[in-house]
Amino acid sequence: MHYISTRGEAPAASFFDAMTAGLARDGGLYVPDVVPSLDAATIAGFAGRPYAEVAEAVIAPFAADAFAPDDLREMIAGAYRSFRHPAVTPLVQLETNLFVLELFHGPTLAFKDVAMQLLGRMMDRALGRKGERAVVVGATSGDTGAAAVEAFRGLPQVDVVILYPHGRVSDVQRRQMTSVPDANIHAIAVEGSFDDCQSIVKAMFNHHEFRDAVQLTGVNSINWARIVAQITYYFVAAVALGGPHRPVSFTVPTGNFGDIFAGHVAKRMGLPIDRLVIATNENDILQRCLADGDYALRDVAQTQSPSMDIQISSNFERALFDALGRDAATLRGLMGGLRQGGHFSVPPQALAQLRGEFDAFRTDEVETADEMRRTYRETGHILDPHTAVGVHAARRALAQEGGSSPMVVLGTAHPAKFPDAVVRATGQHPALPPHMADLMHRPERFTVLPNDVAAVQRFIRERAGAAA
Repeated sequence: MHYISTRGEAPAASFFDAMTAGLARDGGLYVPDVVPSLDAATIAGFAGRPYAEVAEAVIAPFAADAFAPDDLREMIAGAYRSFRHPAVTPLVQLETNLFVLELFHGPTLAFKDVAMQLLGRMMDRALGRKGERAVVVGATSGDTGAAAVEAFRGLPQVDVVILYPHGRVSDVQRRQMTSVPDANIHAIAVEGSFDDCQSIVKAMFNHHEFRDAVQLTGVNSINWARIVAQITYYFVAAVALGGPHRPVSFTVPTGNFGDIFAGHVAKRMGLPIDRLVIATNENDILQRCLADGDYALRDVAQTQSPSMDIQISSNFERALFDALGRDAATLRGLMGGLRQGGHFSVPPQALAQLRGEFDAFRTDEVETADEMRRTYRETGHILDPHTAVGVHAARRALAQEGGSSPMVVLGTAHPAKFPDAVVRATGQHPALPPHMADLMHRPERFTVLPNDVAAVQRFIRERAGAAA
């Protein structure tokens, strides 16, 4: 299998090279040239099997010959051994046909662990094989950074540089990044939004001299290996609810579009997904785009679901590439319009394709709190604000369609990561699990930098071992 860039001006890459590069050299995102398929008998055979076994069956066709089968099996087993629930991603039923898939039982209490624990092991194995050292860089709206720090901390061949928006993540999210003592971890608080952080990361990848000098690689969901690792839980959840013999729908709290794009890939692999529902908070660019065809940037609104406070949803480029019939030239033109004018119009045929694949609903701040309150009152289940956005959207989707198939909401974070929002809505204070009980008392270490690419590059050159 080969991986091609959505922009069409970079050479095809192997899984190994796409993973270690992160972003293609033409600024595009890697996608497989062909999506592998699984037949109904294979999917049905996932029922009752351990999560790691399903993950191996789903991931192996994408990884091709990047790793020996025994190595891949060992890395997958190690990644999910770190989770604190035997099912790894258990399902919880809220009401008839409405379920939450809890993705937050990993070491940092967020869905990002599902992919990052595996990516860290893959990256370490790949760099060791090549005898290289790298600077792993990522922009985060909260959870990606913590998951990357936990997955890569202490690795001798990797420096980790995480950019997060100063003052715009929760205290728990911040401390998970800034209280780690390992010397290879570097947390940067950027004076700006998540989109600013993401723009800096992309600019560094597009500065090829700097990128090569420090051996830059990325861990955001622009990295295809992140998407691959997230596909598994769609299969696990669907099979638990009767798939492939009946279709299952999914609602995904959406910021950077990577998590729901993994569902899109699962569907293309043969999983009978009925509906894929995009759930946005007040940063509703995706909902607006599907409604009127105009992908138009606005100022980022600061909400109680900060991991979704995003306007530039990077992985939407992958979905748009597919909707355009993989026409890289047209996509380059649209991305150029976004860069120059802050918006682009989706061509009618591509918009019809996207509308056929995705639905989208917006949940505002009052509705988010109301959903947290309602769910706790009716079920005793405490939602974090991001999952609450998803549950509210799922209820609307079920009402619209009459609830004909099970709806699974991806539960993206443990409520203890957002205690202030939970307390305001429910009156309940969710406790951190024992392994994180002292988090709020650990010393922090971070650097505040302006929203400036050159300042971040200077920091990396001065601090990162790969650049020495």
